[in-house]
Amino acid sequence: MSGSITEVAGIEVGHHHRCDRDATVGDESTPGTGWACGTTVVLAPPGTVGAVDVRGGAPGSRETELLQVSNSVRHVDAVVLSGGSAFGLAAADGVMGWLEERGRGVAMTGGTVPIVPAAVIFDLPVGSWANRPTAEFGYAAADAAGVEFGLGSVGAGVGARAGVLKGGVGTASIVLESGVTVGAIVVINSAGEVLDTVTGLPWMAEFAAEFGLGAPPDDQIAGYAALVRQTSPLNTTIAVIATDAALSKSACHRVAVAAQDGLARAIRPVHTPIDGDTVFVLATGAIAVEPSPDTPAAMSPETALTTAVGAAAADCLSRAVLGGVLAAASVAAIPTYRSVLPGAFP
Repeated sequence: MSGSITEVAGIEVGHHHRCDRDATVGDESTPGTGWACGTTVVLAPPGTVGAVDVRGGAPGSRETELLQVSNSVRHVDAVVLSGGSAFGLAAADGVMGWLEERGRGVAMTGGTVPIVPAAVIFDLPVGSWANRPTAEFGYAAADAAGVEFGLGSVGAGVGARAGVLKGGVGTASIVLESGVTVGAIVVINSAGEVLDTVTGLPWMAEFAAEFGLGAPPDDQIAGYAALVRQTSPLNTTIAVIATDAALSKSACHRVAVAAQDGLARAIRPVHTPIDGDTVFVLATGAIAVEPSPDTPAAMSPETALTTAVGAAAADCLSRAVLGGVLAAASVAAIPTYRSVLPGAFP
């Protein structure tokens, strides 16, 4: 499995960030300096159905209540993933403006209202606390969106950390036997670790072979384990799952719930009280799959498709997490997987 969320036709991704080479991470005695933050935008084609699932105990979000299945609005125009903690939610204003200029959104008398849910990571200590994304970041990210986009320390991933290592933006996709495509994009900024402190390898053993990783020497593993004992205040993993399947809002929510399992496979611990783990789902509806004849009449005709898409979403998300960590370059002297455990790489 590899690929990208933009393998789902109509989905586009854009980044905007500022990153100073001499940025520093602040601590209790010394504030951080410089710029090291950004915004990532996922644009959806008209008519895309959206939903969300929130598992972390400290989420920072916007319009997530609107996406609850009991509420009225079904369609989503874009999703914003941003650094800057709650301040970074301002980036969604810029995306709304960009979409309004193009006539996107809920058509009302007098104009449109774009629907732009958003979630943020807590990265304020990386760089100066006062340097965080604004509406201009969101507008620029939307304007830069396309099917090709960067990974690792870009966009919302610039100031991200995965436990004690550098986090970032990752993506993956898969095509199901039905012809449906499922993709994921994630900003990995977890309180938990993505590597086993005993082996120096991903928690899921199959990932080592898939990503070409080998056992690092004992001294490097010991060095990594020593780093892990340092407490990190940085947390929250936020993601978007996209599919071209035709799914209802409630089915999209079930996919978001299932996708959270991908985070649980790749990060330990996850969904903690200091995380804000949030997964959005976008279904463009381009492919209609006939209901399984084996589904009992008392159950939703979407049951089989929702199950398949949810399982694929979890697989994509877990791989996207590791991919984002592998792609990340150091920012503000935050160590990378490769710098701490070089023996894991051929």
